[in-house]
Amino acid sequence: MDSPVKEMAPAAAPAAPAVGSGTAGPPAGRRLGPVALVVAGGLSVQFGSAVAVLLMPRAGALGVVTLRLVLAAAVLLVVCRPKVRGYGRADWGTIVAFGTAMAGMNILFYQAADRIPLGAAVTLEVLGPLILSVGASRRLMNLLWAGLALGGVVLLGGGGFDRLDPLGAAFALAAGAMWAAYIVFSARTGRRFPQADGLALAMAFGAVLSLPLGIAEAGDKLLVPSTIGLGLAVALMSSVLPYTLELLALRRLPAPTFAILMSLEPAIAAAAGFLVLSQALSATDALAIALVIGASMGAVRTQARAARRAE
Repeated sequence: MDSPVKEMAPAAAPAAPAVGSGTAGPPAGRRLGPVALVVAGGLSVQFGSAVAVLLMPRAGALGVVTLRLVLAAAVLLVVCRPKVRGYGRADWGTIVAFGTAMAGMNILFYQAADRIPLGAAVTLEVLGPLILSVGASRRLMNLLWAGLALGGVVLLGGGGFDRLDPLGAAFALAAGAMWAAYIVFSARTGRRFPQADGLALAMAFGAVLSLPLGIAEAGDKLLVPSTIGLGLAVALMSSVLPYTLELLALRRLPAPTFAILMSLEPAIAAAAGFLVLSQALSATDALAIALVIGASMGAVRTQARAARRAE
């Protein structure tokens, strides 16, 4: 059986069709459309994570995860009204795997964010997509961009990971592994289900998995109106909007490029921490952010040139 990474890379690669006639290839706006979706999703999820950190003293890490997934699932089910008939066992298996990866990624990440700073948690977590990029890439340039992004990620950590809570760092690394699985199964779900139907069903499954954990930790604190209001904001910013945008992007963006774009997340998280949580940025942080942004831009340009050659 082929590995998920090998299976994903060619299937996620088709570019958007050209618009109009007489052109040499798709317009720049069409090529950059999926990239804009990924960046917008990153902005939304990281600022949502900053709000979630503010919510943790009220509901605990597991309570925040439950609020996020349950409320996000409710919104998506109402908006998408996904059909449940006409799908085979393999389709439902994909939903179960996607929902499990989604719930696991969120549970592990919030356990990390409850123990170590947000920027450090995202820095460690993003190693999962970067490793996925190296494994899925078939181009030397993508490997080089991934290496540059990895250098920026390590620099953003400031070389002080040994001073972090070991359990928090372990949770963040495990969340990165689940993030890589999320990318794989998000791409598969986007191919098997129309629009965001698969996302809504997977989110509902993930919510069911997280519900007992959240109730056990937070109990009736989950029913406080102000807590529900903040939880809804986290659900919309960190789940509904970014997951929908990423699902759409993965239909048109090669998996290695998408994974490298995930290296922008620590930079966005650092900005969110500065603006929402008053966490200052050092000169080293700024250099690291420049490296990961440069790597992401380079990966996008490499993908665009490859797409033009293939036409």
